[in-house]
Amino acid sequence: MHPFAARQTCSTPVFLNSKAVHNVHVEKRVWGHATITTSHMGILDRIRGSLISGGSRRGGSVLGVDIGSSSIKVVQLRRERGRAVLETYGEIALGPYSGTEVGRATNLQPQELAQALTDLISEANVTASNAGVSVPFSASLTSVIEMPSMSNDQLAHMIPLEARKYIPANINEVTLDWFVIPEDPAKEEWSRARAETTTEKEKAQKTEVLLVAIHNEVLGNFQAITKRAGLNVGFYELEIFGVVRSSLAHGIAPVMMVDIGSATTKVYIVERGIIRFSHLINLGSQDLTLGISRAFGWNFDRSERVKREQGLLVREGVDGVQDKQVKEALLSTLGRIFSDINRVLLSYEKKYGRNVSRVVLAGGGSSLLGLPEYASELVSVEVERSNPFQRIQTPAFLEDVLVEVGPEFAVAVGMALRRMQG
Repeated sequence: MHPFAARQTCSTPVFLNSKAVHNVHVEKRVWGHATITTSHMGILDRIRGSLISGGSRRGGSVLGVDIGSSSIKVVQLRRERGRAVLETYGEIALGPYSGTEVGRATNLQPQELAQALTDLISEANVTASNAGVSVPFSASLTSVIEMPSMSNDQLAHMIPLEARKYIPANINEVTLDWFVIPEDPAKEEWSRARAETTTEKEKAQKTEVLLVAIHNEVLGNFQAITKRAGLNVGFYELEIFGVVRSSLAHGIAPVMMVDIGSATTKVYIVERGIIRFSHLINLGSQDLTLGISRAFGWNFDRSERVKREQGLLVREGVDGVQDKQVKEALLSTLGRIFSDINRVLLSYEKKYGRNVSRVVLAGGGSSLLGLPEYASELVSVEVERSNPFQRIQTPAFLEDVLVEVGPEFAVAVGMALRRMQG
């Protein structure tokens, strides 16, 4: 996150003293063209909020909204000749709204989140009201289940009954959605390799279904937030699908997405555009900062600043002593996170008999300096950072900035790309 504020067609940051717009980073009306690239992972097509009256403030412009635990991010795009154009983007920290520091995870009430979103929309000079909004992965349950082969009408009747086995809540208190996972072209060959445990006949009689459940109270809160902010919301979608849509191209080989947020780290394994495996780790970038704070006795602000400026890098000379101690404090938490990540990777490979080809890092925590190099040593595959703005051609003078902040905006970009579909 960067404590910058809105400025029209300019790459020079301006600092504002207002608490309400603290931590906003925006470039207004960025011109350029790019082919719109999206995944077919619109899994929550049937989970929609009530549309708010009133059209778009600017024809053709759409907004992607990512309401996280420590900040809100928005990305505004417009369609021009079948291509996506970046108009503005911004981020605002939620810490000041709860009386805590920038970078802290918060638990704000809907009206407070609505105020923060309204402030961001104003300071980022957002002109679009047609929006797509992400729902936190932690507020949902996703699972790949096996069902007998049957028609879609039969599945629609059976899945709510089957879902009771997987959802630790009253089925009437959640909104369900599901998606039939397409047949794997290599399924026959793979099944023959596993003939000793699974016969071809047994496999042919099964249909894999991706099941998604979101608590109705969560959806109600998000509807209240966006309504107060004056947005015309076309859909509420799990953040997991937004980050995949904006960060990954279509491919056959399995890819692991690691989204490091403030309070949690989300791990997804994507194969042929389908999320086959997901896992939530209750550690995030906030815990990295707290690790430094405990090791040095510094306050959160100073620890956060050192984490962002130094990361895992160690300088030469006298500064190297402190740098090594900071690195050790960070690795203490990172080691626990990547231990879980490795377990997910090995579990997937054992279950499906396929190796993960690469790891893509997203979320604010992925901006930690030196993290890709550290991660590649642990997972023994290629590691890279997400670059969602790469799918939207932008001016050359913004290229470096967008590469730096891109992983933080992966979800918001994914929401905007889907909203552009109509």
